[in-house]
Amino acid sequence: MITTLYRIIKYGIQNFTRNYLVSVATILVLLLAVIVFSSLVLFGVVGEKAIYIVQDKIDISVDFKADTPEDAMLGLKSSLEELAEVRTVEYVSKEEALIRFKARHEPDSDIIRAIEEIGENPLRASLNIKAHNPRDLSVIASYLNNVALAPIIETVSYNQNYLVINRLVRIIDIGRQAGFLLTIILTIIASIVSFNTILLAIYSSRDEIGIMRHVGASNTFIRGPYILVGAAYGIFAAILGVLTIAPLVHFISPYIDVLIPEMNLWNYFVGNLFVILGYNLIFAIAIGTASSFMVVKRYLRG
Repeated sequence: MITTLYRIIKYGIQNFTRNYLVSVATILVLLLAVIVFSSLVLFGVVGEKAIYIVQDKIDISVDFKADTPEDAMLGLKSSLEELAEVRTVEYVSKEEALIRFKARHEPDSDIIRAIEEIGENPLRASLNIKAHNPRDLSVIASYLNNVALAPIIETVSYNQNYLVINRLVRIIDIGRQAGFLLTIILTIIASIVSFNTILLAIYSSRDEIGIMRHVGASNTFIRGPYILVGAAYGIFAAILGVLTIAPLVHFISPYIDVLIPEMNLWNYFVGNLFVILGYNLIFAIAIGTASSFMVVKRYLRG
């Protein structure tokens, strides 16, 4: 057993170094596949973050009538928090609403002066409600539109923004589906190209495989070196893939920061470097070994 394993490793190393030009070409093709795969992973992270930000901004605002007691408003807040669909409920008093309004319009002195000339706080207390899933907002809106709550509720923003909210929900769904479909298509293409490259790499050894069959070598012994070489292709490609994509991520990170301030792509890449390398290793080694196995199997049947 040990002797067989030693010979498999020995022949694998010989195959890798003997046809070094073919090995380099195969690694480069696998490298391209790994770069595509890594780019899709990072694209997925950025896309999910963008979707989360959009999703987090979708909420329902409830404005209370001017004479509504605070106890009634806080009671509604507590009852909403018990709903399974509700993620958070924020109570904003009239005083807090006025402070936020002045802070938001601080550069516009005319608006601030107009508010002060009124002599009283014209704003109303409200609740800002966020759901676990934007689709659940309709359930929450139905709860708020209950006739029993009509004496204390002035307006529910969902009723005015129904079309906009539904459109945003559809955009989020389409974004996720498109990203998933793109990942599958490009991964399949990369796998097919890598398979054909390894097919050409092993093609030059078809006579050697035939001789080994005729002298009685087992299929495991024949496949072993080529599967080992396929794994080596994958390891080299995965490591080179991380080294290649790192400067690209560093270059585009500032542009991503402009579009999505909450997302620092470079920090994410550095913080998850070994996770990304692990994904690349699994992806590249799987393609390399599976392709080698299938190609050798094809010649063993011939």
